[in-house]
Amino acid sequence: MSEIYEVIHRRRDVRGEFTGEPIAEEVLERILAAAHAAPSVGLTQPWDFILVRDDDTREAFRRHVYQQRREFADTLRGERADLFERIKVEGILESSLAVVVTYDPARGAPAVLGRHAIADAGLYSVCLAIQNLWLAATAEEYGVGWVSFYNEDYLAALLGIPAGIRPVAWLCLGPVSHLETAPDLERHGWRDRRPLAAAVHNERWGEQPAGAPADALPRAGH
Repeated sequence: MSEIYEVIHRRRDVRGEFTGEPIAEEVLERILAAAHAAPSVGLTQPWDFILVRDDDTREAFRRHVYQQRREFADTLRGERADLFERIKVEGILESSLAVVVTYDPARGAPAVLGRHAIADAGLYSVCLAIQNLWLAATAEEYGVGWVSFYNEDYLAALLGIPAGIRPVAWLCLGPVSHLETAPDLERHGWRDRRPLAAAVHNERWGEQPAGAPADALPRAGH
């Protein structure tokens, strides 16, 4: 039982640690099978996985990501801007391949059991598949990096994704030299991790669990 907890806490969002070595096909199959085994609303399995190995495609996407990065950087000032300049946001070319995960809201429609009251339940299902993929890759001693500096319409056009199907994640995947012991943003001083005690409420929002520190819970609206 302890192994699953070790994998969960060892998982990292990888940027600069990819080696570029090829992924064994049987390992890739296991990782994708783990993703495909995720729970999904109404058993719709609304995800698909696009494997991107082509260097030209990845270079085109990298250029787009850096354009988006510059747009975000332009919103920063002072120390925050200087800090962001030192943070690597992707490993698109360094990784062995990309897995682009998509969401098809029409799969199983119109009568998707469990989605009638929560329209985003299908999207949540895709995120569970991504988490399964990430944990399986970590267990295989591989790294995953989720690239989020992109425009969805651009990525859909780049990969020929049909209208109505949403690209949710470009995941860089491959062997790594190592996994850092702390998240990159924490190591760079961008943000500290929030303690568990600050996220736990008792019965109602803002009600402190027994034994929690007096300042553990956030104020309403924060």
